[in-house]
Amino acid sequence: MDQPRHNSPFLPVPNPGSARCRTAAAVILLLAVGFVPTAAAADWPGWRGPSRDGHTPPGEPALSRLPAEPRRVWHLKIGEGLASPVVAGSRVYYLDAQETRETVHALGRESAEEAWRVTLDDGFKNGQTAPGPRCTPLVDGDRLYVQSCRGELQCLGTADGQVRWRVNFLRDFKSGAPAEAGVNKGAQRHGFTAAPWIEGNRLIALVGDTHGAGVVCFDKLTGNVLWKSQNDRAGNAAPIVARLAPPEPPQIVAFTVEGLIGLNLETGALLWRIPITTTYGRHVMTPVVVDGIVMVASKEEALIGVTPTPDPSGGGWKAPIAWEAKEILVNFSSPVAVAGHLYGLGPERNLFCVDARTGKVLWSKGGFATQSAEKSHLALVAVGDRLLALTETGELVLVAADPAAYRELGRTQACGSNWCNPAYVDGRLYLRDAKELICLQLTP
Repeated sequence: MDQPRHNSPFLPVPNPGSARCRTAAAVILLLAVGFVPTAAAADWPGWRGPSRDGHTPPGEPALSRLPAEPRRVWHLKIGEGLASPVVAGSRVYYLDAQETRETVHALGRESAEEAWRVTLDDGFKNGQTAPGPRCTPLVDGDRLYVQSCRGELQCLGTADGQVRWRVNFLRDFKSGAPAEAGVNKGAQRHGFTAAPWIEGNRLIALVGDTHGAGVVCFDKLTGNVLWKSQNDRAGNAAPIVARLAPPEPPQIVAFTVEGLIGLNLETGALLWRIPITTTYGRHVMTPVVVDGIVMVASKEEALIGVTPTPDPSGGGWKAPIAWEAKEILVNFSSPVAVAGHLYGLGPERNLFCVDARTGKVLWSKGGFATQSAEKSHLALVAVGDRLLALTETGELVLVAADPAAYRELGRTQACGSNWCNPAYVDGRLYLRDAKELICLQLTP
């Protein structure tokens, strides 16, 4: 692990620079200057929402039902790609393939008029999907962070798309070029799809350099390397930052090709590790944390609950596996947790509910996917005590997040075939299918 190039003071939680606190900070500033907004629009600034847990922002209108035919606020034809759209301020940002190149777009949130577009990188294709970008962008203030399948990471200005800084995982580090060949695993096989995360002044990225830069922390404003750590190859799961054992500070949790790891946020030092090895390192599930229990799974390794805690003897951290749900495999659909229970897509193309404290499967409901388990997908968004489930065929299902039993509250057709994790803010769902980017109104 390399030490930082320059001092970078640790910002305690709640962190004013974190994605979770930027909206609150903006409101405080507006109040300070005497302006009280009548209706502040919420944001969905990155992968799985403001806190990377699949939950809608606080204050989101409750959903008791779904409209029989959701109103299309707008829709437009787009190029191919799997990267999710994000929503921040007055803009919607998305990536697609334009003439075989990964391209970034900024649209008006209300009108869908294009404000700007810029080329990010050459496209990438393997045998599973059409060519196109796969990594969801991340908005932080007036900056947009985008990452290509080929490892090009750029910081762009949200106003005009101009490059503020850039780094390339292959050129500037020693990461391997992605190709679906031989024994390549994780990002080296399916592209650099793990969306970076910002905490304070730090941007955390899975670079996958096996010479000490598996995980790299950049200064979000300059792109300078603050630290680099581990020899792990990059998986396809996005990293998170979580406080696992208060009053211990938050730490980075990452699901790499080599396993599940916890890193010190300030220095990158390894705190704990759970080795997990699979055939092609297809580790895609974003880690989910409930009351200090970290949960991950893959298409080959069953769902586990890990409880990292400081070793009372002073020897660092311990990370015992508290439970294993052997019947639950999770391929590339990330579950969500609501009130101590985990909901996700299982290997039988089923929606499952698991007690996060014990790993006990409480119920399972089939019929949530049509493709084989290897290619089936279900996107989940938690809206209070409800789940919005977007199936791979474009059906939108409203389900009660109820551990007692499966209760369906509504079902409607939202779009065509997709592998999209949508954004949901202010009663509107922003999603993509194979042909269009769509904004749907779900609330009255």
